[in-house]
Amino acid sequence: MSALDPSVTRPRPKHLNLVKIKQPLPAIVSILHRASGAAMFLFGIPLLLVLTNASLASPETYASLKEILGSPLVKLILLGFGWAYLHHFCAGIRFLLLDLHWGVGLQAARQSSRAVLIVSLALTVILGVRLW
Repeated sequence: MSALDPSVTRPRPKHLNLVKIKQPLPAIVSILHRASGAAMFLFGIPLLLVLTNASLASPETYASLKEILGSPLVKLILLGFGWAYLHHFCAGIRFLLLDLHWGVGLQAARQSSRAVLIVSLALTVILGVRLW
């Protein structure tokens, strides 16, 4: 009997616990790339447009916006959006290189995923230092 024989049935899992499944590092980078892109599209761009519009409305609104942006909670939110942008940018370069068939091997994919995480976090730390 072969594995393609319809009479052979293999037990299939009924419930997959996605929390317990250990994802490889390239999968985590891919998921974070999608999540950061969605966060920037749904929240980051509208927030940036509202802040830009408010800053250009009048000198008084610019001063009040500057005061609001000095809050530690707002700086933390901006740092989160900064990380989302930096991670999405670095992972996007990685995916462009993968499309050019550079680094498609298992070891190279793991190394480039690790590099994306390290570079994006290092740039976020630099951004955080500059922000505070």
